[in-house]
Amino acid sequence: MLNPIYTVAKIAEILKADTKMVDGEVIIQYLVIDSRSVLVPEHSVFFALSSHRDGHEFIKDAYAKDIRNFVITEAKYVNQYPDCNFLLVHDALSALQKLAVYHREQFDLKTIGITGSNGKTIVKEWLYQLLAADFNIVKSPKSYNSQIGVPLSIWQLEADHTLGIFEAGISAVNEMQSLAEIIKPEVGILTNIGEAHAEGFSSKKEKLTEKLKLFAASELFIYSPEYVSEISIKELPGKKQFSWSSKQAADLQVVAVEPIEGNCYLRAIYQNREIECILPFKDKASIENGMICWATLLALGYTPEQADLRLEKLSHVSMRLELKNGINQCSIIDDSYSADISSLAIALDFLNQQNQHPKKTVILSELFETGRDDFDLYTEIAELLLQKKVNRLIGIGTHISRFAGIFNFETEFFDDTNAFIEAFPGLQFNHETILVKGARRFEFGRISKLLTQKIHDTVLEIDLNAMVGNLHFYRAKVKPGVKIMAMVKAFSYGSGSFEIANLLQFHKVDYLAVAYADEGIALRKAGITLPIMVMSPEESAFEAIIKHHLEPEIYSIEILNSFLNSLSDYDFDYPIHLKIDSGMHRLGFDESEIDQLSMLLKDSERVKVQSIFSHLAASDAAEHDGFTQQQITKFKTVANQLINVLDYKPLLHISNTSGISRWPEGQLDMVRLGIGLYGFDSALANNRGLQTVMVLKTTVTQVKTLQPGETVGYSRKGIMPNGGKIATVKIGYADGYTRYFGNGVGKMLINGNLVPVVGSVCMDMTMLDVTGIDVKPGDEAIVFNKEHTIMQLAKDINTIPYEILTNISQRVKRVYFYE
Repeated sequence: MLNPIYTVAKIAEILKADTKMVDGEVIIQYLVIDSRSVLVPEHSVFFALSSHRDGHEFIKDAYAKDIRNFVITEAKYVNQYPDCNFLLVHDALSALQKLAVYHREQFDLKTIGITGSNGKTIVKEWLYQLLAADFNIVKSPKSYNSQIGVPLSIWQLEADHTLGIFEAGISAVNEMQSLAEIIKPEVGILTNIGEAHAEGFSSKKEKLTEKLKLFAASELFIYSPEYVSEISIKELPGKKQFSWSSKQAADLQVVAVEPIEGNCYLRAIYQNREIECILPFKDKASIENGMICWATLLALGYTPEQADLRLEKLSHVSMRLELKNGINQCSIIDDSYSADISSLAIALDFLNQQNQHPKKTVILSELFETGRDDFDLYTEIAELLLQKKVNRLIGIGTHISRFAGIFNFETEFFDDTNAFIEAFPGLQFNHETILVKGARRFEFGRISKLLTQKIHDTVLEIDLNAMVGNLHFYRAKVKPGVKIMAMVKAFSYGSGSFEIANLLQFHKVDYLAVAYADEGIALRKAGITLPIMVMSPEESAFEAIIKHHLEPEIYSIEILNSFLNSLSDYDFDYPIHLKIDSGMHRLGFDESEIDQLSMLLKDSERVKVQSIFSHLAASDAAEHDGFTQQQITKFKTVANQLINVLDYKPLLHISNTSGISRWPEGQLDMVRLGIGLYGFDSALANNRGLQTVMVLKTTVTQVKTLQPGETVGYSRKGIMPNGGKIATVKIGYADGYTRYFGNGVGKMLINGNLVPVVGSVCMDMTMLDVTGIDVKPGDEAIVFNKEHTIMQLAKDINTIPYEILTNISQRVKRVYFYE
């Protein structure tokens, strides 16, 4: 089936909205609820939701971002923007959900719904890892499990998806029914039921009953008996049930949990026989979530052996709990993800895994939304802290302070976070592990910042979610069936090696391409199994290429003969890629060589032509469109000559990133996606529709005040005739910040101010003119980000973004973020 097309008029019909339309045929692809997050405004509709703030207040901002389609509830805005399409509804949230219900009904695919208090996101992400080999999966992004998040998740559904995994969260009665109608889960999974949002329910049973509404029409319900003790077996949803437990009889009864060298070995009884698996984790929360995933695989029909193989390969999913280096040889565990006893117990379990310090301290705020009496609550917390062998408690909040006498070990209490911060200089923290655990309203990030050791390293931050978003952006542009080859040469344009390749493999690109054999070998050693084309194969590397199952680009008769000679007598149909020179005049076979090439290929069974390709020289430039058309035509002609000689049809590809954007006719069988993955496409005005993937930042080492006439740096090139203030930052040309940025050419962002480089760029340092700005040592200096872009840096020194990115040296630490 094809993906449904939604025009503004079609959406109005679905919502039964009153309309004021300028152009009802505008196609809508994006649903926007935040005016700060707009990708493609001309194909977006803004829903003016009312939650913490009235969404109508942001119509002006959305309009300024070029959105011209709005779903509103207040008619007064219609006449204020006469060039816009307006859909007037009674309730914008209900409209959003109604549109999601309609969209969901267009697809007949298996869906897994997940709800509970803890572990929803982890279980969802792990199931994605476990099932991705068998399904094209759409899943909730991040923790999109709310009344707003679920519709936005469902909107991602496309015709080629074969499985959906969605999480649903609620905070009050009568909320789950709407989410159930949107998700329509065929398989239901219940995770741990904790105390978060308990204030919205009269009892734990009411909360559980409300959550189980998600699975009222499900075919299969997966649960632990411990999670549903408040209701009877007859009240369980699902036409079929599958239970798991480590405490009582169940379909999957875990009988042994044993830590083994950082992993966890599980043994269980299933279908009257003993089975086992290994989880690559050892903390309590991960083991519990791993059991849920184990049960799910078995319930879905996977064999115990298949489940064991997959579970052992699970990778860590970042949670809002982070271990950092702290002051005075301390370790800091920063966790303010949820505020209930269940999550506290999990955090304490993680605290107990830390053996690097003899003392354990907990900084804990009072807990909200538990629905419990304070005395009972803090009595249980005191017992829990003793059980977990906590040495010291620092309690923050008036409620927890009232019960100071309950805690029979070293304690200190403060009424609020400000009081703690004021007292901080007199507090002693030395050689201990400190858990910082608090409700969001206490802003414990301020405490974590005080305790955490400042790292002054220059860091390149890579947002993997943004990269995936860019991949999806280009996927939406290619025709059905067209494959994608992702370029990861030159250390993935400076962003990383196997980190990026793993992500791309996970998101099912079809091919990877590297420049040299050693890059491909490194990926193979890192577990990358995708086909990898080597674009500049050296004859000396042919043996290694063959050994590691890499696929060479063949661009000349000499290289082809040399590679044929490198193959053993037992090598047949070894995959190669033929490069045709259609006008780039860099590498490739000329037209005059095609007859000779054809003869060699016709007579050889040793190689198989996997693809025939060429490279567009100016696909981004309208002034060279005539030449680009000539290249495409010439390439097709030459490729057809070769196909006529072969008894099969190789893949044909010529389009690069800009070619995907501007030349649909050049997509052929495959496209090569390079710099576009990283947020750059010179064929798109201001990279419109792409997300910023990388941020390069450093820190201020020292600030100096100079007198009039004093100079800065080598050769005294930095002249400050009126004096002023300079900041030295920890980045230089050895890090990839080239000397061309010296003497005012380059600029960095410090505390929101764009400041120029003064003097020459040094090997390890650069000086900035910060006159008139409040700057101190330790402040962050942004070399490039979303606001101060790589495009601008490249323009400043008359180069291209490729060069900026690939010049970032390996001594710059890479940090990857993926939610």
